[in-house]
Amino acid sequence: MERKLHTRRPSPEFYIDIEAAVATIVRAQQASGEIPWGAGQKTDPWDHVECAMGLAVAGRLPEARRGFEWLAGIQLEDGSWYSAYVQGRPSDRTRDANMSAYVAVGAYHHYLVTRDAAFLATLWPTVAAAVDFALSLQAPQGEIHWAVSPAGKVDRMALLTGSSSVFMSIKCALAIAEVLGRSRPGWESALEKLGAAIRSKPHLFNMTKSRFSMDWFYPVLAGAVTGSEAERRIERGWRKFVVEGLGVRCVSDQPWVTVAETSELALTLAGMGRLDQARIVFSWISDRRFDDGSYWAGFTIPDLRLWPEDKFTWTSAGVLLAADAIFALTPAARLFNHRDWSRTP
Repeated sequence: MERKLHTRRPSPEFYIDIEAAVATIVRAQQASGEIPWGAGQKTDPWDHVECAMGLAVAGRLPEARRGFEWLAGIQLEDGSWYSAYVQGRPSDRTRDANMSAYVAVGAYHHYLVTRDAAFLATLWPTVAAAVDFALSLQAPQGEIHWAVSPAGKVDRMALLTGSSSVFMSIKCALAIAEVLGRSRPGWESALEKLGAAIRSKPHLFNMTKSRFSMDWFYPVLAGAVTGSEAERRIERGWRKFVVEGLGVRCVSDQPWVTVAETSELALTLAGMGRLDQARIVFSWISDRRFDDGSYWAGFTIPDLRLWPEDKFTWTSAGVLLAADAIFALTPAARLFNHRDWSRTP
């Protein structure tokens, strides 16, 4: 059922037009269910899943299901997907652990919105194979080697953002297993090792990526870093990445604020329980919209010039997920909430 909803608050900055936000995704989705970045652009599995989640937030459940069905239909035998497709055909045959595992987050999110255990069960083989693929790339100390090259060689570099996202994926996969009465003790031990690596072994990860704001907040967003440690991590990076009143830089040394990263920081803060601060950060991007209500990808500072001019599906998805976490639009609003992961699914 389509969700016809405008979320309003006393002042104009707390306003999101759900229909306008989701329209970018709906227009881009192909008849097959594939959701590219935009018309004529590539599709990658991670952003495709995030867009399916955005569709569910907006009540576009048939479209979301078609997205998952398309993904399941093109899964490779080892449980992975290629990193990019154009019109359903591979354009980058790298097999990325993080991109592959994220289907677990999307599947569990869809279940929380719908409570459709039958559909969740149909996705279980897809989710299980994807998580097994990602964990086949786990190193002895817990980090995740990021990908297998088109030539079939494991690239042993570990990325903090990617490994954090895999952490969230395993959590969701274990929650799905519990709903369906399955047991995956190997995943539990892998999750523990991965969490320990993220929290206490920074030397295992490619530190050149620390320029990117996602390396700052993703360990917290994924729930690998929680409590006082999460508070300290967010405070340490705030001045490096946050432009007060405007948003979050994609990269610390570049004058570029992105709507997606700003939305994800708001989602992170909401997950930590800092809801008032999440609302404030989210309000900073409320007017960064085109005339049709869709959101900018980003803008340069200090001139506030729109760049790039594309309307990306994943930007809209990020906005919708942040809005859900802040305004509780669906039963999945607390998916990233740290406290809720101590409870049963």
